[in-house]
Order: sequence, then structure tokens, then C-alpha cells
Amino acid sequence: MPTAAALIIGNEILTGKVEEANLTLLARELFGLGIELRRVVVCPDDIAGIAGDIERLRDSFDYVITSGGVGPTHDDVTLKAVAAAFDRPLVRSPELVTKIREMVGERCTEGHLRMADVPEGADLVSTPEVPWPSVVMDNVYVLPGVPRIFRMKLPLLRDRLAAGRRFYSRAVYTMCRETDIAEMLDLVVAAHAEVEIGSYPVMDGDYRVKLTVDSRSRGAADLALAALVEALPAGAVVRVEGGAAAAGGR
Repeated sequence: MPTAAALIIGNEILTGKVEEANLTLLARELFGLGIELRRVVVCPDDIAGIAGDIERLRDSFDYVITSGGVGPTHDDVTLKAVAAAFDRPLVRSPELVTKIREMVGERCTEGHLRMADVPEGADLVSTPEVPWPSVVMDNVYVLPGVPRIFRMKLPLLRDRLAAGRRFYSRAVYTMCRETDIAEMLDLVVAAHAEVEIGSYPVMDGDYRVKLTVDSRSRGAADLALAALVEALPAGAVVRVEGGAAAAGGR
């Protein structure tokens, strides 16, 4: 099954000046494509550090998606780092120069034109919704850090990444405490090797613990869900999402 890693770039993330919002968007997108997000790395605006992370991640996972550091200022160094990771020079793209001059006209400065510098040999990929291209270098996808623009770029991944077998997700919301159901969960997990079962307590709401079931097999997901519902104490289930148990659960 295809795997992916995310590289979140920016001093502002590591210092808490900006709240990171793209990882959740990316994780949901990849999950929907049947691609396992296996690693997340957050790194500062340092060319050598970013390049080293890219080299390690691209050798270990099918896809690497970066977020941040693609603007025109001194601390936007992601594309320089991608070029270093692939041992390529940065070159000025005539296609991007044309787009920039069309956008800004006589106001065009060297600062604007820096946005046209990309690693030699990179693909420039755009979508009808977002005509400004994204840089793709082999299995590395370079996306912006601004969440609104990052979200707009996600169709690029849908169009280009090879999707895996889809995940089937189920959920049980229960009034139990985790300590009360830990042993039961151990038994269900051991009996259902084809699924991933998660347990997530909350402090507020109409339930105390959300149990989730994820599997690439619909049948395995439904069986594990039914086992959870059956094993929980009578009256403990608030609601069930997905699968036959959602209609006939306790």
C-alpha cells in the first residue's frame, strides 16, 4: 500500500507564532485516497536541515508532501532545499516569469521574479481551480503553508498520487471510561488483526470515549465494529457510525 510523509517547514510553527493547520487537511486527504501517512516532521527554515529531511523521507516513503516556505522573502527557502536534496541548481522558469509579469505588470521586481526560481528538472503542475503551478520533484510535492491556499492545492494530490485500497471507517461513541474498557479492547484488538482500533477520550460532550475502527476490508471493519458493540456494557453505547451495527446497535 502507498505511504506518505509530511514535512512541515517554518520557524513560525516551532516557535508557536503560527498555529499549524495543514496537517489535518493533508491527513484526511491521504486517508481518503487510501494512502498511509506514516511520518510527520516539523523543521525550521534551514536549507541544509530541510534538504536532509527530504532525502531521508523520500527514500523511505512513496510520497513526501511539504508545507511552507515557498514565498519571496529571505526565510522562504524550501525550493532551495529541494534543489539541494536532488543536487540540482535553481533555475528561473520562463513559464513562471511570464505568469508573474502578466499578474503584476510594470510593478514587477526581482522580488516577484524570485517566485519563478525552481529546481532544475522539476514539474510545474496546476489545476483549473488554482492556475499558479506547484513544484513537483520526483516524489516530492511542494505546497504552500497558507492554509487557505494549501486546501485549494489538495486536488493536485488527488490527480497525481496513485491511490491505494480505500479505508473503511467505523466509530462507536460510548459513556464508558477508558480504564473500564481497556481489557476488553485488548481482546478485540487481538481477535481482529486486519483492523486498526483507536480509543479517544473527551472531556466534554455527550460521550466519554470514541472508539474507531479502520480497515482496508469492509468485512473486517464491520466484524470488529460488531465485536466492540457486543462487548460494551448494556446502555453504554451513545451512537454508532458506519456498518450494519449503526442501524442495529445497542
